[in-house]
Amino acid sequence: MPDDITPPMTKPSSEDLTRRLTQARYPRSNSYDARWVIENQMGPNALWLLEWLAPALGLDTLRPCARVLDLGCGRAMTSVFLAREYDVQVTAADLWVKPDENAKRIAEAGFADRVLPVHTEAHDLPFAEGSFDAIVSIDAYQYFGTNDLYLPTLTRLLKPGGRIGVVMPAVREELEGDEPPEHLKPFWDPGFWAFHSAAWWRRQWTRTGAVEVETAEWQPDGWKDWLLWSEVCAEESPYTWMADMARDSVDLVRADEGRTLGFVRLVGRRK
Repeated sequence: MPDDITPPMTKPSSEDLTRRLTQARYPRSNSYDARWVIENQMGPNALWLLEWLAPALGLDTLRPCARVLDLGCGRAMTSVFLAREYDVQVTAADLWVKPDENAKRIAEAGFADRVLPVHTEAHDLPFAEGSFDAIVSIDAYQYFGTNDLYLPTLTRLLKPGGRIGVVMPAVREELEGDEPPEHLKPFWDPGFWAFHSAAWWRRQWTRTGAVEVETAEWQPDGWKDWLLWSEVCAEESPYTWMADMARDSVDLVRADEGRTLGFVRLVGRRK
């Protein structure tokens, strides 16, 4: 990934930035340093998405010392969040970010004893069956989980009764035909065809027979969080490529205004 830094410019104070990003519905996320989250983001605000997911997973799943696989953890912010907020043991697995980089970030956050970074691909996970009490994936599952055969191979890593919970970009209703909605054509990326509705995901997971689907739902006004976060990252990201990506997201989400795009969360319990 490029590491070019944008030219110095006047930045709002940390207090102003924190105030802008403080959300009453995300009390846990509000306690994290806003600039740390911006510097380590790789898309929509992963801490907000994880905080939305956690109640659906339940405290009986995210109990102290539970073993959790954070699949597609990126820069391991969600892994640190899980360890800090729920006192769980986390395996932070990612393909794109080197484990040495994540290990440094995890140690600086004070959780080297509870978060283990691993470099792996989602179809080649080097873990034994029944290794985890829970599997979590934030803004990543759409990249590898749309294949009908994937979920059973993943959930074998769960203990019987363990839960998998994911949050990802989605569409409100399944798209018809071979063309994107007219208002999104100028911004459409072929990768967006991996975005599906909550109903689509519920059906896909149910058909596998691997899990009992407990939650499959659209996030009300999730697009507003996406827009706010993208606006802030476009202004504040220290990396040019990240700022450019955030500006693209701003254009996309502003054009849509929640008509089509948002987020879904899914939780399934291994049978």
